[in-house]
Amino acid sequence: MRFYTKEECEQWLRDRGRPKPDAVPQVQMERFSYPKEPHRIFYMAHWIATSLTYRQRALLWITEWGIWPSSENWHLYYTLRHGYNDQRLLHEAPGHLFLEHESEDLASFAQVAMLNGWGGYILTHADYANAFFSHDEYIDFFAKPDGNLAEIHEEFGEGRTDRVRIRG
Repeated sequence: MRFYTKEECEQWLRDRGRPKPDAVPQVQMERFSYPKEPHRIFYMAHWIATSLTYRQRALLWITEWGIWPSSENWHLYYTLRHGYNDQRLLHEAPGHLFLEHESEDLASFAQVAMLNGWGGYILTHADYANAFFSHDEYIDFFAKPDGNLAEIHEEFGEGRTDRVRIRG
């Protein structure tokens, strides 16, 4: 696992010739609210980390924090981060690059970010589907028009296909 500055996150996207998923014209997007029970957020984070990434690299880029300070467990976040020998503050290096074999690590960091009321992106190397999680307790999944939202529908939307919206 590596930690990236904002500039390194932007470079990671440029190196792959792509913008943030919500800036892509003609992209499919589907929004799901966080589960009502906080313990179910782990299931959601774990599913994203193990299924959405296709066992390839993924970048967790936290872009929103400090909006709900009473929900933020900074001690837990920094204890987790220090376990990877990175002493920088979140605003200094908001990107978290997870390697192919680090899906459990991605799930843990994503769960903490969601529970802390933060927002950001889960950008997959495969680029079949990507996600934005919001401090307002929802996740937007993005895929190209021929993309892979069906599996996401099945997992979080009880097989419903009426929620797909084409942006752009």
